Amino acid sequence: MKTSVFSICGMCSARCPIRVEVTDGRVTWIEGNPYVPGMEGSLCARGSAGLALLYDFERPQYPMIRTGPRGAGQYKRASWDEVFAYIAERVQTLQSQYGKRTVALLDRGAGLFGQMQRLIVRGMGSPNYFNHDDLCRKNVDLAYQSLLGYGRPEVGYDWSNAKHIVLYGRNAVEALAVREVNNIVKALENGANLTYIDVRASKTATKATRYLQIRPGTDYALNLALIHVIVKENLFDRDFVDRFVTGLPELENFIKPYTPQWAEKETGIPAYEIISFARQLGADKPRVIFYPGWFAARYMDAFYFARSVIILNALLGSIEQKGGLILAKTPKEVGAKGLNSLLERIPAPEEKRVEAEEGKGFLYDGAGHILHLYRAIKTGQPYPIKALFVVRYDPFAGIPHKDIEEILNGVELLVTIDVNYSNTSYYADVILPESTYLERSDILGMQRGAKPAFVMRRQAVKPLYDTKARWEIVKGILTAYGAGEYMPYESIEDIWNYQLDGTGVKIEDFDKTGQVALCKDAKMYSRDELKFKTPSGKVEILSSKMAEREVPFFYEPPKISKPDTENGEFRLVFGRMAVHTHVQTHNNKYLNEIVPENELWINDKVAARLGIKNGDWVEVSSGDFSGKIRAKVTPFIHEEAVFMYRGFENEVPWKSRSYGKGLNEGRLLKGAFDRMAHGSHTGALFENFVKVKKA
Repeated sequence: MKTSVFSICGMCSARCPIRVEVTDGRVTWIEGNPYVPGMEGSLCARGSAGLALLYDFERPQYPMIRTGPRGAGQYKRASWDEVFAYIAERVQTLQSQYGKRTVALLDRGAGLFGQMQRLIVRGMGSPNYFNHDDLCRKNVDLAYQSLLGYGRPEVGYDWSNAKHIVLYGRNAVEALAVREVNNIVKALENGANLTYIDVRASKTATKATRYLQIRPGTDYALNLALIHVIVKENLFDRDFVDRFVTGLPELENFIKPYTPQWAEKETGIPAYEIISFARQLGADKPRVIFYPGWFAARYMDAFYFARSVIILNALLGSIEQKGGLILAKTPKEVGAKGLNSLLERIPAPEEKRVEAEEGKGFLYDGAGHILHLYRAIKTGQPYPIKALFVVRYDPFAGIPHKDIEEILNGVELLVTIDVNYSNTSYYADVILPESTYLERSDILGMQRGAKPAFVMRRQAVKPLYDTKARWEIVKGILTAYGAGEYMPYESIEDIWNYQLDGTGVKIEDFDKTGQVALCKDAKMYSRDELKFKTPSGKVEILSSKMAEREVPFFYEPPKISKPDTENGEFRLVFGRMAVHTHVQTHNNKYLNEIVPENELWINDKVAARLGIKNGDWVEVSSGDFSGKIRAKVTPFIHEEAVFMYRGFENEVPWKSRSYGKGLNEGRLLKGAFDRMAHGSHTGALFENFVKVKKA
C-alpha cells in the first residue's frame, strides 16, 4: 500500500516542508511539499538523501553509557530506563553539590521545534540554555534587536519581488534553502539585480549581475562607504527616513571620513565601482534586500557590520515593503491565537545565566552566549557548570579540538542527543539516540512571516532501531529526575492537542498539506500603520538597548592586517556547500559518494610562487596543529585568503565512510575560544591566519 505523509525535512536547519511517499511501511520517495509556494515539489541533494540517513546502520541504534576513558569509544549498551535513571542520579548528585544552575544545555538552535529540549534544563531548575548562534547568526539577531526591536527570526525577505538583492558571502546557491533559492531565481528571471560580495567567486557569484571580490575582513568598510554615498547624494528614501529613523545626524557625522576613496584602499574595490553600486541601489529602492546572512560570526566587527546592513535597508526604505524586508506577524496580528507554550508551564529559574553575571559592555538576549559557557566550564567562574546536555550539535566542529577537550573534561556529566554520531558523542558519558525526522513526530511549530502558519513534522515510518522521538527522551529524563509533572503527555497527539487548545485548529486540519495558515492573505503594514518594537517605535540608530548595556553605537574600523602571502601565510575562511550540512552529512552513503572530502582553494598566482599545482597535497598549519588537504588552484579567490568547505575529517571510527577524510577547519582556529566580537561577545572565526606549503 502506498501513502503520502506531509512533514518537515531534518537534513539541515532550513527545515523545508516535504511530502514523503511510503510503500508497504518503507520510505520510497521524498520531495518538496507541492502545496507550499516556493517549494514546487523541489528538494536539494541533502533532502533527497534523507533516505540514506533513515536506512543507515552507522548511526546510533540504542542508548549507551561510557565504560572507558573519554574519547576511547568504549561504551556498553543500556536500556532507556537505565540511562534515564543514570542521568537523573548524576544530575541530582551534582546539583546537591553545586546548585541547580550547574546544569546547562547546548543545542544547534531552537528553530521550529527546539522548545522541546529546553524543557530539560528548565525542568531541572537551571537558567543555562545555550545554542550555537554565537558561532553563527547571533550578530544578526542582536543587530536587528538593537535597531528594530525585532529578532532575526521575526524578519523575512520577499526575494521574488525584489529589484536588487545584495549578498555578502551568503552563498545562497550552495547553502540551498530551497524556497530562498527558488525565489531568488524568480527575481533574476524578472530582471532583478544581484550583487554578490565575497573573497571568492562561489556558485552564487556565477548568478550575480555584479560580483565584487572584496579583501578579507573589510565588508564593514564597504558598507560605511555605501552609507556615505547614499547619504551625501540624497539617494535614500526621504519619506521613510523622516518618519521612521532616528539618529541620522549622528550617523551622517560618523561616516564623513569613510569615503569611497578610503574604502578602495581598504577593500580593493575601486571607488567608482562603489559609487556606481550606491547609485544603482538608490534607483532600485525601495525594493532592495541587503541580506545580513546566517553565518555572521566572521570578523571582530561582525555585529557592527550586521547593523550597517540593516541601516542600509532602512535608508533605502525596504523594511515592510514588497520586494524588501517583511516583518513577521504574530497570530494575534492576523486575528488568530498562537500555540500554547510547553516551556511556559514550567516556572522560570530565579538564578541568572552565566553571562548575566558579566556586567555590561555587550549585548545578550534569548539563548546564552556559548563562549561564556565554555569559559565558565573551564574556569568555574562565575559559577561551576558540571552537567552538560548537547542536542543535535558538535562543539568539536567550531573550536580547536584541544580546547574543546579541555573544556569538556571540566564537566562531570556529558550527555548527547542526536541522530548521528559526532566527535562530541564519542566523548560523551551517555549517548541518547534520537529517531530520524522520518521516524518521529515533533511538537507543532510556528512558521513566521506575513502569513503565519502552524506546521507539523509527522512520523512517516516506525523507528528501525531502539531510538526515541525527542519528546519521549525529554519525558523520560524529566520523569526519572522527578519533574514528570512538566511532561504529563502519553503521546505526541496529547502534546499537539495541548498546543492547539483554544486556537480553533485541529490535528486533522494538517492532513491535507501538513500546514495550517492562520490568515487567508499576507498581512503587511502601510507606512501609516507601521511601528517598530523599540521604545521610540522607530528604527533606532542610537539604540536604547545598546545605551542600556553601555555598548557604543558606532565602531571605527581598524586597519586590517595583511598576511604574508609571499611566505605562504593566508587568512582562513570557510563555508557551506550544496551537498553537505556542516558535520552532519559527510557519512551519508549517497552524499559521501558525491563529495567525500574537501579541498583548499588558493589563488593561482600565489600558488605558482609557492610551487603548488592544482591537486597537490598541501600542509596547512596554525599554532600547534598541522594537517594535509588537496589544493584547488583557482583565480577565483582573493590572494590574501584560502578557503575550505567546513566540517570534514570525521574522527569517529564508527562512521567508516567519512573517517579521516579531508581537513576540519576547527583544528586551525587557534585562539578562537578566547576571541569575542566587539559589542556582542560572539565568535570571530575568520580572524585566523594559517601557513600553507606544498606537502
